[in-house]
Amino acid sequence: MCGIVGYIGPRNAAQVIMDGLRRLEYRGYDSAGIAVIQDGHIAIRRDVGKLGNLSARLSESPVAGNIGIGHTRWATHGKPSERNAHPHTNADGRVVVVQNGIVENFRELRAELEAEGIEFKSDTDTEVIAHLVGLYYTAERSLAEAVRMAMLNLRGPSAIVALSHQEPGTLVAARLGNAGGVAVGYGEGEMFIASDMPAILEYTRRLVFLENRQMAVVTRAGAAFSTLEGQPLTPKVHTIPWDPISAAKGEYKHFMQKEIYEQANSLTDTIRGRVDLGSSEVYLEQVTLAAEQARRLTQLVSVACGTSHHSELVGAFMFEQLARLPVRVEYASEFRYRDPVLDDRTLLLAITQSGETVDTLAAMDEGRDKGAHVAAIVNVIGSAAARVSDSVIYMHTGPEIGVASTKAFTASLVDQYLLAVHLGTLRGTLTPEQRRTLLDDLAQLPALVGQLLDPAGHKIYEELAQTFFQHTDFLYLGRGINFPVALEGALKLKEISYIHAEGYPAGEMKHGPIALIDEHMPVVVVAPQDRVYDKMISQIEQVKARGGIVIAVANEGDDFIATKADHVLRVPRASELLTPVLTVIPLQLLAYHIAVRRGADVDQPRNLAKSVTVE
Repeated sequence: MCGIVGYIGPRNAAQVIMDGLRRLEYRGYDSAGIAVIQDGHIAIRRDVGKLGNLSARLSESPVAGNIGIGHTRWATHGKPSERNAHPHTNADGRVVVVQNGIVENFRELRAELEAEGIEFKSDTDTEVIAHLVGLYYTAERSLAEAVRMAMLNLRGPSAIVALSHQEPGTLVAARLGNAGGVAVGYGEGEMFIASDMPAILEYTRRLVFLENRQMAVVTRAGAAFSTLEGQPLTPKVHTIPWDPISAAKGEYKHFMQKEIYEQANSLTDTIRGRVDLGSSEVYLEQVTLAAEQARRLTQLVSVACGTSHHSELVGAFMFEQLARLPVRVEYASEFRYRDPVLDDRTLLLAITQSGETVDTLAAMDEGRDKGAHVAAIVNVIGSAAARVSDSVIYMHTGPEIGVASTKAFTASLVDQYLLAVHLGTLRGTLTPEQRRTLLDDLAQLPALVGQLLDPAGHKIYEELAQTFFQHTDFLYLGRGINFPVALEGALKLKEISYIHAEGYPAGEMKHGPIALIDEHMPVVVVAPQDRVYDKMISQIEQVKARGGIVIAVANEGDDFIATKADHVLRVPRASELLTPVLTVIPLQLLAYHIAVRRGADVDQPRNLAKSVTVE
């Protein structure tokens, strides 16, 4: 959701904060602001729109100092405007606050504060926090105590950082609930705070992550940690291996483009160290299920949102086929609003790129409360999902900056494949010969992805973009394990190009969507030569009989489909369970090129944010 950066040390805080916010702009970009203690008072600069507007304002009216906080916003309360941009101050300007999250009792608290005579200057829930801190911040109480007391009044997930010119050597960070992450970074004589690691990896890789109901008092010398109830803590300091250069676009025009083309490498990193081809073994060191536990399992329940939900729909085929476990795939956002049937014989699997998605974290809480073994596939080391899980598999893709997920989707498919083989081994449903074949197939996958991503063959995507960029509707069809790929392809197109697109099981076309098909309707058909190939050919013929335009994703060497489809996007052949890793990539490229041709903001689509940390 929103991006937060804080700094204290010898450098120019404004420069450090702005550099960090640029790396976090994917988390929110409807407004931005910065506050720095300058010459004994708090200097604030804010602007509506993207970070470039704030940069321009700082060029006209610079600020400088050694301590400060900054924020890039995705609106929850109050429309995007300068008055609603963070940071927010209390009534007399002594306290300034930035927040990621939502104050669920905002109206109640605001009414109480207004009854005390406090005048609000914005429409945001964050200003409530600033005023509460200001009320509690007296001569007898430190800023840290005031923040602690203010946080105890809040309902809903919130992560905040507070600053006061009366304590010019202190930043206070706090986390309540499953709000976006708070990382405290250790430097040499300087300290950093960020809502996501890429903001500060240029400066430090030694980080502490705040948990629910924890806070940190940060000075140049270090940080002191405690609970919101005041109990001291000694948290683990994580050393993060990522190279900050990997968060830069390099030669690519957009982060999304870069991340699409990184997939051969990211899949190699996902597999590396986890597969022994000699012994046909899978090693998942942080998966703690014992063989006896695995054999006792009666169901696997997968929970996720958006692209991760589509990944889990593919994974269901893997787990049922390889581990012989019945699978339910659930929207995490709906999961906790009924009484799902879970027990200690349930494996609950959550997939979340950021590890901070609030609905997914809530679904994990539901599983844990009912005795399920909770596992997470997550990209961000030390994220909330990773910390609260019984078992963890990291994607190993490196930072994914583009809001529309690409490499995290394919990595999560491979991680599920590895977990399915591992579970099949523990449960005795796979023979050594079957494991050997499955892992040999997997070992070939990065090379196949690299072959598919050879730019020499990508002129067709630019041509298709030129042909279809003005269309207003697309239909995507898939069947079997590639039906979720149709869903994901449609999601990618609508996310970044703003074209209406729907994904359907191909067999359902005659149950409604066929009424939409005419000579103006492009129909994208995912049709590799698998067990349902003949049925997909039948669907193509029915589309063509009604004048539809067919764009087919098909295997190399399949000449027959070229006689049926208007356009063909080729993918290498692979084993059926791994085919979705390949068939989704042409749909990523198609969406990307259409969006670019339409002039859309590919990395930062309107109304979207990378990590959804409030409902």
